[in-house]
Amino acid sequence: MKRYHINIFWSDADKSWIADVPDLKSCSAFGDTPAEALAEVEKAMEGWLAVAREDHLPIPKPRYRPAIYAAE
Repeated sequence: MKRYHINIFWSDADKSWIADVPDLKSCSAFGDTPAEALAEVEKAMEGWLAVAREDHLPIPKPRYRPAIYAAE
């Protein structure tokens, strides 16, 4: 699997940890811990990519870089 950036953050509104993949539109997951959110979003990524392949949709290249790394 390509190396996509994953953001993990706490959501007060959802009362859980959220993991999202900026390069894959609407690909996110949640969990009670950061590790659980990460495990769930990895499954979501696999599903997202499988559907894109099956439907012959474009699969984006990993591009997202957090602002902290953008200046390098």
